Amino acid sequence: MSRHVALLRGINVGGKKKVAMADLRALVAGLGHTDVATYINSGNVVFANAAPDAGRDELETAIESAIRAGLGLEVAVLVRTHDELAAAVDANPFPDAEPSRLLLSFLRTAPEPDTYAAAERVESGADEFRVDGTTVYLHVPDGAGRSKLAAALSKPSLVVATSRNLATVSTLVRLSQDPGNRRSD
Repeated sequence: MSRHVALLRGINVGGKKKVAMADLRALVAGLGHTDVATYINSGNVVFANAAPDAGRDELETAIESAIRAGLGLEVAVLVRTHDELAAAVDANPFPDAEPSRLLLSFLRTAPEPDTYAAAERVESGADEFRVDGTTVYLHVPDGAGRSKLAAALSKPSLVVATSRNLATVSTLVRLSQDPGNRRSD
């Protein structure tokens, strides 16, 4: 069975779209997936795919539908395989960045070439970003909270995306390894 991670967008932030991780695990398991686990309260679900022929679109749609039916919430879900997450970590264009200060935004589709043109013109101090396929890397040495670049990157509302810091993504890579290959840290 292939290992996947579902990344939910915008749950448990500021008291909105509250989702208990136990409920989320039950919903994903209810779709027939196995070895379901969640990591932190921001909507990261690791699972073994019960339908190996199902593509990313099918998995995202099924989980979104289960959340809508079971919890009454509209939540965007982005799914990545273990290998895709590991490749995103390996492709990090900012290898010296502190893991909590490097955000990886996973996009549903690759952006059009001019999607982030306005962000490229932002006077952003030490902040910098790179786009690699369906992943945007944002290095914010002073944090994302006051970053003008982070604000500019969140503007293209036509792009379905969700972000995690490198520390979280690295943990998800480890958790989504085939159980026989997992290292214990």
